[in-house]
Amino acid sequence: MLLTVNLKEHNYQIKIQKSSLTNIGEWLKDIWSKRKIAIITDSTVNQLYTQKVETSLTDSGFTVTIMEVASGESSKSLAMAEKLYAELAQNYFTKSDGIIALGGGVIGDLAGFVAATYMRGLAFVQVPTSLLAQVDSSIGGKTAVNTTAAKNLVGTFYQPEGVLIDPDVLSTLPQKHLEEGIAEIVKAAAIADNQLWQFLDRLQDTVDLKQHAEEVIIAALKVKQEVVEKDEFDQNQRLILNFGHTIGHAIEKTIGYGKISHGESVAIGMLKITAHAEEIGLTAKNTTKELQQMLDKFHLPTELSDWDPLQINKAIIHDKKVRDNQLNIVLLEKIGQAKIVPIHLEKMKEYL
Repeated sequence: MLLTVNLKEHNYQIKIQKSSLTNIGEWLKDIWSKRKIAIITDSTVNQLYTQKVETSLTDSGFTVTIMEVASGESSKSLAMAEKLYAELAQNYFTKSDGIIALGGGVIGDLAGFVAATYMRGLAFVQVPTSLLAQVDSSIGGKTAVNTTAAKNLVGTFYQPEGVLIDPDVLSTLPQKHLEEGIAEIVKAAAIADNQLWQFLDRLQDTVDLKQHAEEVIIAALKVKQEVVEKDEFDQNQRLILNFGHTIGHAIEKTIGYGKISHGESVAIGMLKITAHAEEIGLTAKNTTKELQQMLDKFHLPTELSDWDPLQINKAIIHDKKVRDNQLNIVLLEKIGQAKIVPIHLEKMKEYL
């Protein structure tokens, strides 16, 4: 299956195909000339897939350098980006070479940021190996690293040359990481695709979803593709993709990156913001109940045991969407339809 992301100045294809990692070299030959390639990956994915990818690339005439970082959110930092810059320089990478982001969302964000900023821009492709990255972070061009102040505080928009998705890699994904990706699929359905919501509703559990992985991935990708094509640089409509993320990112910052997953934080954020919106009449009745039932079915959390609204609110002040003490939040009109609502920053406390 091929999807094409059509942007004003740059189009690229997303290929979704089982066992496609084995033939990544053939796929990349249609995109790039023969060149040096840095595979940026993490310690977990390196053991599972890098050798397979490297073999296919070298068989296709590419020269490969592997750059491994530690698994986890802590690697998404300016310090790690600087380390990768040094490795690229030591291996004489130039603007005619390329980078492959082989891993989950952390690797995609980090490698994309490095590609965007090393020598003011190296070509790169995304090869996401987590469900979350496959359905969300690998497309759209957002790259970033975290700082001590906030998640994704330093970043840029930088589109990949292509995205290769192999659903077979989900077989090695731990259950917790699979569920994390499902949070983004639930989000996509909730904001813009009632048919996908109904499909998820008919599934029995996570195992059942895994068996329909291709179908679900494609549906979720189409939601993001359509939104990104309309608003590449996150100026208006693309903000609906942040449903649950304003609170979710604040939870991650408050609890500590890596101590709670992105998907878990977003799940809690979606339910928190919907519950209050329904209470004050901005969201249709019973929406919170429907959302909670869906999250429960896929074993996603809807509460935080050590919930601290003061600390969460403090973290939200650093949200990138804050402008002149105003914040655009994303609410559901109903399942399958979202809206952007501007509020004063002080009003956010009521949602917490």
